[in-house]
Amino acid sequence: MFDSLSGKLQNVFRNLRGLGKISESNVSDSLREVRMALLDADVNFKVARDFIETVKTKAIGEHVVQSIQPGQQIIKIIHDELVALLGATHAGLTLSGNPACLMMVGLHGSGKTTSSGKLARLLLKQGRTPLLVAADVYRPAAMDQLETLGKQLEIPVFTLKGETDVLKIARQALDTARATNRNTLLFDTAGRLQIDEPLVQELVRLRDLIKPQEILLVLDAATGQEAVNVATHFDKALNITGAILTKLDGDARGGSALSFKSVTGKPIKFIGTGEKLDDFEPFHPERMASRILGMGDVVSLVERATEAISMDDAQRMEEKMRKGEFTLDDFLEQLRQMKNMGSLEKLVGMLPGVGDQMKGIDFNKSEREFRRMEGMICAMTRGERAKPAILNAKRRIRIAKGSGVTVAELNNLLNRFNQMQQMMKKMGKFSKMMAKMGGAMPGMMR
Repeated sequence: MFDSLSGKLQNVFRNLRGLGKISESNVSDSLREVRMALLDADVNFKVARDFIETVKTKAIGEHVVQSIQPGQQIIKIIHDELVALLGATHAGLTLSGNPACLMMVGLHGSGKTTSSGKLARLLLKQGRTPLLVAADVYRPAAMDQLETLGKQLEIPVFTLKGETDVLKIARQALDTARATNRNTLLFDTAGRLQIDEPLVQELVRLRDLIKPQEILLVLDAATGQEAVNVATHFDKALNITGAILTKLDGDARGGSALSFKSVTGKPIKFIGTGEKLDDFEPFHPERMASRILGMGDVVSLVERATEAISMDDAQRMEEKMRKGEFTLDDFLEQLRQMKNMGSLEKLVGMLPGVGDQMKGIDFNKSEREFRRMEGMICAMTRGERAKPAILNAKRRIRIAKGSGVTVAELNNLLNRFNQMQQMMKKMGKFSKMMAKMGGAMPGMMR
C-alpha cells in the first residue's frame, strides 16, 4: 500500500538528509516535490496545499534553521503533520447498549459484505457475540455471501429470504439478538449511488429505527478523490461515525486515506489490506504515517507475532533450540506460524528502512518455496521428521514423489535444516558456557 507515494517521499528525504544548511529556497524546493507526490497519490488538492503550507511554516522556523540536523528536523515535521492529517490518534468503536448496532453503508462494490464479516471476526476475538444481519434486499447474492462468511467464521447470520422490507428485517433481527444473547448486530446494507436519494432515505429510516452506535462508511481506496465526494454526501445524509478503507493492498496511491479525515472531520477506523478474513486491522494514524514514510511499523508486527504465536509455544521452542533438539516437526510448526502472521511482503513492509532494499524481490516466489517445504515435510513419516538421518535414497525418492518435487530440492531442504540444527547446537553450547562464566564473573569483577 502507498508504494508510489512512499517511494517518492523517500527520495525527497534522501535529499533533505544531505542538507547541511536550511534556507527558505531549498525547503520550498523539497516541499514542492512532496506536494507533487501527494497530488500524484490522488490526495485532495486543498488538503495537499494546506499540508504543505503548515509544514513550510514550521520548517523555516528559527529552531529548525539552527538545528544540528536540520534535514532530520524537517522530516520529523512532515511525519508529525502526516499523523495529524490522518487523524492523530486511533479512534475505536463506541459499542453501548444491548444489543449494540453497527450500520455498514457505502457504494456498490466497495466491500461492505466482506468488511462486515472481517469486523465481526475482530469483535468475536475481543469477546463480543456478534450477529450478522443481511439487510441488502436488492442483491440476493449478498445474503448468500454473508451466510458463507458466517459459516467460515462460525458467526450466526440473520436473513429473511424474499423479504424486501428492510425495517421488518431489522425488527426481527433485534428480537433474535435479544432472544439468543447476541450483544452486537452488524447490518450489511445494500450498496447504492450517493445520488440515489430514495435508497439513501431508506438508510435514514433504518438508522432511525435501530439507532446505531456506529455508522461506518465502507470506501474503496481506489476511488481516490471521488471518495471525498462520496463521504461528504453520506455524512450529510446519515452523520457517519467513521470509515473503513478497503482494498488498500491493490491501490499504490491511497489518496483517499490522506484526505478523508481532513475533509469530513470523521476518523478512519479500520483498513482492509487483502482478500483473506484476517487482512483487516484497526487504523492507527501514527503507524500508518511511519509506513508511508518508510519508517516501518514494528508495533503492528509485534502485535501480529503475539497473535500468531503463544508465549508458551515460544518458550517451548526456545528450550528445544537451546538443547539442540529442534526437529523437522518444529521447523514445520514455525513455517505455519509465519504463514498465520500474514504475507511475507506485508511483514517485510513493517520492518523499518527495508523498502528500497526489497524492491524487485519476488515475494510470491518465496511464499511458493515455503509451501513446497511444507509439502516435503508433510510427506515424511513421524519417525523421519524426528530423525532425518534415517532418510536413505529410497525414502527420499518416495518423499519427493509424494510432495511433487525433485530429490535435489528435498536434499537442499535437508541440508539447510542440518545447517540450522548445527548452528542451534553451537548456540546451546555457547549459552551453557556463558551461564557457567556468569557464576564466576561477579567474583572476578569484585
